[in-house]
Amino acid sequence: MTDTRVYPHGGRLRMPRSRGAASGFLLILLGAWGALIPFVGPYFDFAFTPNQEWFWTTARGWLEVLPGAATALGGLLLLVSGNRATAMFGGWLTVLAGAWFVVGRALASPLGIGDPGTPVAATETKRVWLELTYFYGLGALIVFLGALALGRLSVRSARDVAYVQRPVAAAAQPQPAPSEEVTEIQPTGRTTAERPHRSWRDMFQGGGRRPVHR
Repeated sequence: MTDTRVYPHGGRLRMPRSRGAASGFLLILLGAWGALIPFVGPYFDFAFTPNQEWFWTTARGWLEVLPGAATALGGLLLLVSGNRATAMFGGWLTVLAGAWFVVGRALASPLGIGDPGTPVAATETKRVWLELTYFYGLGALIVFLGALALGRLSVRSARDVAYVQRPVAAAAQPQPAPSEEVTEIQPTGRTTAERPHRSWRDMFQGGGRRPVHR
């Protein structure tokens, strides 16, 4: 018996898209938060200096917009990719972006990328919340989710093997032509063997045979 199943190429790199979907979706949300919060935070009195809506600075571009966009891009790759290498690239991108959220403020002055500003807060509690949600806590959460996704991607589970080895529809094979034979249903009470047709001459000549006299 011939096996007509076809298996896709690059099986070790193929995986179900659902493998990194949950982490990817959350990372997209966190990346969008990190990139947009410095511009919309002043609307509800939750900001770093300068406390102005949609105010661009070099420090905001390097320390918040860039890592936020990188996180969203990495999350998108994790969400939609069915290739293990591409998804792992997205995971590493989010880990690096999250790490930059954590250490970027400390390196801003040595690298000369501008002043990251100070929290606009009247109480110590609000200052801590601003530090966590803008930089340190946000970055740590992104690193955690990115590392979690990388851990899942690095393991080739039985489900992945079954997904790769699933039979793929082979090329269309010619189908047998429908039979042209017609089955005739005989009415009840009649035999399938029809009597030979006899003409009027056969009736008088005994079927065309002359009697044999002994």
